[in-house]
Amino acid sequence: MRSIIPALSLVALLTPVQALYFYIDGNSPKCFFEELPKDTLVVGHYTAEEYDEDRKTWSKHEGLNIFISVDEVFDNDHRVVSQKGSSAGRFTFSAADAGDHKICFVPSSTSGKSGWLNALHPTGGIKLTLDLAIGETSAIESKDKGKIDDIVQKVKGLNGRLQDIRREQVFQREREAEFRDQSETTNARVVRWTLMQLVVLGITCAWQLSHLRSFFIKQKLT
Repeated sequence: MRSIIPALSLVALLTPVQALYFYIDGNSPKCFFEELPKDTLVVGHYTAEEYDEDRKTWSKHEGLNIFISVDEVFDNDHRVVSQKGSSAGRFTFSAADAGDHKICFVPSSTSGKSGWLNALHPTGGIKLTLDLAIGETSAIESKDKGKIDDIVQKVKGLNGRLQDIRREQVFQREREAEFRDQSETTNARVVRWTLMQLVVLGITCAWQLSHLRSFFIKQKLT
């Protein structure tokens, strides 16, 4: 028989970010209603635990699966979410129109063990913890911290690489300026040396011409 939690009993709990837990007897579905405005984003994180009679504690079970369904009550129970997941997971949907939405959870087992879904605990054999975020801002705040941390690390890595590239560019510019200065100095020295050679050659030529002139003059006089 379908078990439904009245909407009024959850009014105090269903704030923009809400966390609650409830018990499920065997594989019976557990449902509750949530009235949502149009275009409201809903993100839910859930964790299902089995009651271990031997250890007298709640623990996750490898063969435990949770089927999640969300129906629009105002639209002839039109189903907007039909999802089967493991003992812990996430689901999300957006309200197409304003009205009541029925959110249901049904546990099942694929482990092959017999009798583990029996109601060994007075409140039920399955404990389901639900963290529900309603609204865009709440959904963003409830995203996986691991994914956010991963993105932050990638951004830091990219910033580090950009800093390395910038330092390399500065170093290359400094090397280019140093090479340019050396080239200009070398070119200036080459020009000065060429001018000195021309001056020496000019003086040498003038001296030789003067010497030859003197020599010819002496020979003619002789």
